[in-house]
Amino acid sequence: MDDFILLSRSLIAVGLTLLLALLRLDAERFGTAEYYEVTGAGERPRLRRRLAWYGLGFGIAVLILSIHPAARTELFLGSGDRLGAVLGGIAFGGLGVLVAVGFASYRYHRIRLPAESSYPGALLNSTATALIDEVTFRGAMFGLLLTGGVDPTLANLLQAIIYALATRLGAPGRDRYLLGLTLGIGLLGGWLTALTGGIAASFLGHAVTRFAVFLCTGHIGQTMPRGREVEEIEKRRRPPEGWRVIGSREPTSRDR
Repeated sequence: MDDFILLSRSLIAVGLTLLLALLRLDAERFGTAEYYEVTGAGERPRLRRRLAWYGLGFGIAVLILSIHPAARTELFLGSGDRLGAVLGGIAFGGLGVLVAVGFASYRYHRIRLPAESSYPGALLNSTATALIDEVTFRGAMFGLLLTGGVDPTLANLLQAIIYALATRLGAPGRDRYLLGLTLGIGLLGGWLTALTGGIAASFLGHAVTRFAVFLCTGHIGQTMPRGREVEEIEKRRRPPEGWRVIGSREPTSRDR
């Protein structure tokens, strides 16, 4: 009877993990994660819709932690080795900052600092998205693959690929830089999770990386295609450098 209860709880955790993956797949509709920016129609998703996505993600994560018989060990839903988590998270975050600075320097030739008013929303979105992603993919999904007997290297690769697919960043018109960054976050996060025995290191590094991308590019979600940024549009409207616009002069008595 006890074995049946444990099996039932494990199967429920599998179902909840799939629900989290579906929720992540639907982030665009809620206007969260990489889709925090204004929509193509110029509308900004309502705050209630975004908070609902965060709330659902946290709620399902708590259910998995409560229902699965060994969520902290088998599904990595704990800090694991605390010293390793702190050091690994700092190293991961530092690498993420370097990548964000490098991309901003290549794409904009400068650090494109955002408006100060956008900081609170960006911090909430970066932290909440990182936590939901790590619980879903580096935690529950990675742990279930390992529990099922999948080779650790293959399991890490599978969860990273599924994660990238769930973000929909491979669709036409999406930024390929963000797709590569997402794959890197998934692979490095999975490796750190297996090394430390918990998702704390990958969560810390993931959250820092997301916020660093925001600080360097000015975008909470996806960057705009080349030529579509505000300053690039404004630059096209101005006369070429060295040119001066000559306006119409006032008529004089000689012209009359």
